[in-house]
Parts: sequence; structure tokens; C-alpha cells
Amino acid sequence: LLPRRTASTLTTTLYIPRAQSHPHQHFATRQNPTLPRRRIKIYPPVAAPPTRDPISALTASQIRTLDPSGTRAELFSRHNPQAIRPGDIVYVRRKNGEPFSGVLLDIRRRGVDTAILLRDHLTKLGVEMWLKVYSPIIDSINLVQRKEKMARRAKLYYMRYPKHDFGPVRGIVSDWVRKSYVAAKKGSTDKAGQDAGRKGQKAKKAK
Repeated sequence: LLPRRTASTLTTTLYIPRAQSHPHQHFATRQNPTLPRRRIKIYPPVAAPPTRDPISALTASQIRTLDPSGTRAELFSRHNPQAIRPGDIVYVRRKNGEPFSGVLLDIRRRGVDTAILLRDHLTKLGVEMWLKVYSPIIDSINLVQRKEKMARRAKLYYMRYPKHDFGPVRGIVSDWVRKSYVAAKKGSTDKAGQDAGRKGQKAKKAK
């Protein structure tokens, strides 16, 4: 046998006699066989995500939180034939300020950040305001008057020019608010009369 040689301190090399094998042929064993075998920990595969589009799922959950009844989402839905469209007159009530009304120029659909652009006139000066549809500050969004003919464009920025400007909508909105108040008052009166009639019938039956 030839003298045993070690390639390094951690690797042992075993040589076979020259008569049985090639003189330069050798077989390497595992590193430092005196140490115990190291067990590699195998982790289970990662669970698949519940959805392939987490951004859409997060947006839908936020909209459900801000609009539980789904009224505002339906009010500006593309698939709703009665939805509010550009050119309509809209009246918006806010919790921390005065209401604002105007002609709808643009609807920016961005999920939770969906907003509408309204244009009105104050002291003969055109004023525009962006309002977030799902904002907690918004109390209600009401349709006052529809455009006579459906607009062919989705953004009515040409109404900023004097030739196509609609003008102030204060008179139209005031009439709508007055009619809504009268209708609500009449409904409450009718309901009170019905309740009184029912109480009178119950009293007669009791006698």
C-alpha cells in the first residue's frame, strides 16, 4: 500500500493499490466522518394566497366598509341605467360644511378614491370642486336634474368656455330642495294620520 495522503484536514482520501487500479485514481469519503451527520430541517410549503389579485380584494373590502348598503357604488356604476352621468345636476351634502351643487363634468373612477367634479357659479365666477364619493365627510349625494340629451363625452371640460357654460344652478337646486322638503313633510303627516287612525280603531275595539 502507498502511504495515505490527506488533501485537507477535513477530507480523507483512500488510495487503492497500483496493481488493482490506476495510480492516480482515488475515492473521496464524506467530510470529517468522525462527526455525527447533520440533519437538514425541511419546512412545509408555503400556503397559496386566498386570491391572485390582493389589490382588488383590498379595494372591495374598503368599499364595503365605507359604503355598506352599496348605494353610492350603484349610483355611479357603469352597468346601472339610472346612474348619474356627466351633464347632470348633483347636490351633495357634507357633514363639516355647507352643501355644494353643480353640473357634473367628470367622474374619476379609482376604486376607493372615486371622485366627481362639479361646476357652479358664485358671484358670476365659475367654481369647480372635486368631491370624494366614498369619503366619510359626504353625508348624501342626490340627483337634482338630468341632462336633456345624453352627453357624447365622458368629460365635459368644454363647458368651461362661455359659449357652453351652463351657468348657476342655484335656482334649480332651491326648487328641488323645497319640493323634497314638502314631500317629506307630507309623508310624515300622512304617516302620523295613519298611526292616529290605527290607534282609534284599537280603542274602539277595546270598548
